[in-house]
Amino acid sequence: MNIIELPVEFTYEEYQYHLYPSLIELNNELILVDTGYPGFLPLIENAIEHKGYDLRQLKHIVITHYDDDHIGALHAFKGKYPWVTVISSEREAVYISGEVKSERLVQAEALLTQMPEEQKAFGQSFVDLLTSLQHIPVDQTVKDGEWLFDGACKVIATPGHTSGHISLILPELDSVITGDAAYIEDNGTDLLVANPQYCLDLPQAEKSLKLLKDLKAQHYYCYHGGTLHI
Repeated sequence: MNIIELPVEFTYEEYQYHLYPSLIELNNELILVDTGYPGFLPLIENAIEHKGYDLRQLKHIVITHYDDDHIGALHAFKGKYPWVTVISSEREAVYISGEVKSERLVQAEALLTQMPEEQKAFGQSFVDLLTSLQHIPVDQTVKDGEWLFDGACKVIATPGHTSGHISLILPELDSVITGDAAYIEDNGTDLLVANPQYCLDLPQAEKSLKLLKDLKAQHYYCYHGGTLHI
């Protein structure tokens, strides 16, 4: 069993950014955690192949929560690799499938009405992006404390950033995959709340961060910032 960090570099408005999806290798199969923005399918494919893996090994995709940078390429992944099982929490599944308007879109629409005129173009572009996201049914929903992949991985509820956010504990590797429940600043040595300005419930996000820290794992794989080795 192994966790592979997949640094994905991209340019936005002339600035360079990185995301860090995680890849779990288990029994010669691959489990991808989160899928990047829309259009990121080839970037993540290249990152996986660069690490020496074959996309035919990809068997599962775990979505930590509904946000454009986490589910953006999910529809494309499922279209190209239809055998893949998509997994999320019950709460996030209704947003991923499009059955219910996502919390993030509701938040973005509410913020748009409060923005000063000079910021409304940006706010509208974010609403338009969220509205354009393509949806697919979730194949398997999970709950807090549930074990996945023959007991190799435990689901832990880490709400706050979104209501149904989950993280993953991998005891054999003394590791946690945090999604957006935590992030690491550049060259940082501590876990912080990711994007607090977008948290739907900041006090709850702070509790979830404490929960993750209290696990005292040796390795924290953060979607924003990379990996913290303690």
